[in-house]
Amino acid sequence: MTPGDPNRNETEHERLDRQLMELLQGFRVAVTGVQVLFAFLLTVPFATGFDRVDDEGRVLFYIALFGAALASICFIAPVIQHRILFRLNQKPLLLRRANRYGIGGAIALGLAITASTTLIVHTLVSDPAAVITGVVVVALCAWVWFVQPLLTRRTANRAAGRQAQ
Repeated sequence: MTPGDPNRNETEHERLDRQLMELLQGFRVAVTGVQVLFAFLLTVPFATGFDRVDDEGRVLFYIALFGAALASICFIAPVIQHRILFRLNQKPLLLRRANRYGIGGAIALGLAITASTTLIVHTLVSDPAAVITGVVVVALCAWVWFVQPLLTRRTANRAAGRQAQ
């Protein structure tokens, strides 16, 4: 069903409430993963052996750390904004912002996951394996999180356009 589907039998206010709750629930799932990754990355420089990480590895580490921090900020922002704007009838604005923050957070998380995985493979195995790993991880994130749903959205929009004619 589409958000504006009259078969849902909900008011505009109820629809906005539902959409915001669905979005925030999705963020709860993402935030948990980001927190685990971010916590791990925060401990890495203090671990034995970090001094053996070369310059390329340190760049990967900084990219991963920044990506995890940015993802945390993006996924937490809608909750904080909701608290500050509570009862000001700003749900349409909050939903638009939360959606954008969610997409930004997913991009940052994909960057952090890719850089972390590449760093580990770079440190343990070799540069060619690290490059291949990075390409595979970023391709998987891009496909599963963005390309596949955008293709589905395009197909759904075409079908809706044909039904409207």
